[in-house]
Amino acid sequence: MADEEIPRDPRWAIPLAVLGAVLLAVVWFWTAPTLVGFIVIGASIAVVLGVLYLGLSYSGSRSKLYGLKPLTTRMPAVTQPKGHVHFRTKLFWTIGVLLLYFLLTNIFLFGVDQATVIDLFASYRAILAGAQGTLMDLGIGPIVTGSIIMQLFTGAKIINLDLTDDEDKGMYQGTQKVLVIAMILVEAVPQVFGYVTPSASFVTTLGAASPGNGLLLANTIIIAQLVFGSYLVFLMDEVVSKWGIGSGISLFIAAGVSQQIVQGTLNWLPGTPSSPISALNPPSGTIPKTIWFLTHYSASSMAGGGWEQVLLRQPNPIVALVGTAAIFFLVAWTESTRIELPLSHAEARGARGRYPLRLIYASNIPVILMSALLANVSLFTILLWSNGALSRFPLLGHQWWVGGYPSAAAAASTGVSQTQPISGGAYYLSTVNGLESWLLPILNYQTYSSFLYNHTWWQGLIHVVVFFGAMVGGSILFAKFWIQTTNMGPEAVARQIEASGMQIPGFRREPRVLRRVLERYIPVITVISGAAVGALAAGADLIGTLGNASGTGVLLMVGILINLYEAMGREQLMEINPLLRRFLGGES
Repeated sequence: MADEEIPRDPRWAIPLAVLGAVLLAVVWFWTAPTLVGFIVIGASIAVVLGVLYLGLSYSGSRSKLYGLKPLTTRMPAVTQPKGHVHFRTKLFWTIGVLLLYFLLTNIFLFGVDQATVIDLFASYRAILAGAQGTLMDLGIGPIVTGSIIMQLFTGAKIINLDLTDDEDKGMYQGTQKVLVIAMILVEAVPQVFGYVTPSASFVTTLGAASPGNGLLLANTIIIAQLVFGSYLVFLMDEVVSKWGIGSGISLFIAAGVSQQIVQGTLNWLPGTPSSPISALNPPSGTIPKTIWFLTHYSASSMAGGGWEQVLLRQPNPIVALVGTAAIFFLVAWTESTRIELPLSHAEARGARGRYPLRLIYASNIPVILMSALLANVSLFTILLWSNGALSRFPLLGHQWWVGGYPSAAAAASTGVSQTQPISGGAYYLSTVNGLESWLLPILNYQTYSSFLYNHTWWQGLIHVVVFFGAMVGGSILFAKFWIQTTNMGPEAVARQIEASGMQIPGFRREPRVLRRVLERYIPVITVISGAAVGALAAGADLIGTLGNASGTGVLLMVGILINLYEAMGREQLMEINPLLRRFLGGES
C-alpha cells in the first residue's frame, strides 16, 4: 500500500489542533517557560499530535495502525539477510555487538554532573541491562516497555491485527519501533529534571552562547544523548536477532548480570571505598568478606554477631551465594524438563523426530516484561512524589498511598536510597532484597525494624506476599500474551509442523487435528511456565543474590546462557546438514 493510497479522513485535524492549542496554553500558564523552551515544547507536542493524526485519520478497512505506514516504512532498521548466514559470521556479529555494549556502558553522558546522578532504576539495573549515567542509562527499558504495551493492546483486541498474516505482523513490528522511540522520550525526558542533572560549568558555557537558555540547552543535549544511546541499543538488538545468535536484549542482560555476580563474589573493595575496611564496612565480595571476618574476629565475636554478618547481612552474605547457586541448578533442571511429541515424516518412511514442549515454554520473556513493568511503576511513582511539576498532578501527585520516598536530607542521615519507596503501593510492589529486609525484622523486630522503613512486621509480611503474587500472576499473564504474539500457540505450531512435512503418528496430517492435540498441552504448559519463572525470580529475591543482581537477573542469565548454548548447537547442525534449515527456521 503506497503512501498516496492510504485513505484518510482529514476532519481529524480539527480536534487534534484544538487539543494542541489547549496543551500549549496549559504549558504556558503552568510552567511559564522561556521563548526557546516554549518552541521546543511546542515542537514536541506537534510531533506527537502528528503521529496521532496519521493513525486516527486512517479510514480504511484494516487496523488504524496502517495509517502509520508512511512513518513505519521510513524507520531506520537493520537489513534482513538474504538466505542463510554462516555460523562464523553470526558468531562474529554476536561478539562484536557484545563488545560494543560493554564499551557504551563506560561512555558517560557529556555535560552531566555525575556526583548528583540519582539512579531511578537502581533496583532493576540487572534486568534493564543499563549503566547509570552513561549512554546505556535507559538500557533495554524502552524496548521492553514498548513490547509490553503492544502485547497488552493486541491481546485485549484493542489493536485489531492478525499476527499470523505477514502484512499485519510487519505492521505490528513497525508500530513497535515507533512506540519504542516514544518510550525512549518518555523515560529520557524526566531523567534530566532533578535526576541526571547537567554540571554548572556546562550550563554556564551554553548560557554564554544563548543567554537565559543555558539549562534548557544542556537538558536538551543530555536528552539527545539518552535517545541516541537507547535507539542504538534497539538497532544492536536487531543486528543480533538478524545477523547473530539469539536475542540482543537477552545477550545484554546476561552480560550485565554476569558482571554483577563476579563482582559480588570476588570484590575485595569495601562498600564505601573511601573509608577503611571494618565490621561496618567489610569487603563487598562474599569470599573476601568471609575471609576478613574469620581472620579478624575471635570465636566468641563470631558467635556474638559475626556469623550473622557473614551469613545473612548485606553486602553479599553467604546465603546469597547459596541462593544464587540454587537458582542455577533449578533453572537448569526446569529448562531440561520437557514433553516430547513424537513426529514422523508423511512422505519419507522411517524419518522420525520429536517436537519438544519445554516446561519453561514461554522462555524467560514473561519475567522480563513483568520486571520491566514494575521498573516503570517505580519510575513514575518517584516522579509523582519528587518531580516539581508532576508532584502537583491532581489526585496522584505527592500522595503517600501512591508511593512515598525519603528526602535528600533523610536519605543522607539514614543511609536509605532516595529511590527506595517507604510507603504506599510503590513500597508493596518494590523488590524484596534478601532475608535481611524481611525475615530478620519478623524474627527480631526490635533490633531490625529499620529494615522495614517504620512498617510493622505484618506489613513487611504483606509486602513479601504482594510482591511474590505480582511476579507470579504477572508472569502468567505475559506468558499467555507472549505465545500468541510469537506464533507459539497451538494453531501456529500445528501449521509449522504441517508445513515441515511432519505429523503425529496415528493422527491425520491436518492442522486442525494437530491443533486439538497441542491444545491439550500448550495452554497448561504456558501457565506453568509463567508461574515457574515468576516464582523462581521472586524466590531468589527473597533469599538474596550476589551483587544485588536480583532474582530475575540470575534467572534470566542462566536461562539465556542455556538458550544461547542450544542456539549455537542448532547453528552448527544447520552448517553440517543444510536440509535441517527449513525445519529449524534457518532458511526460508
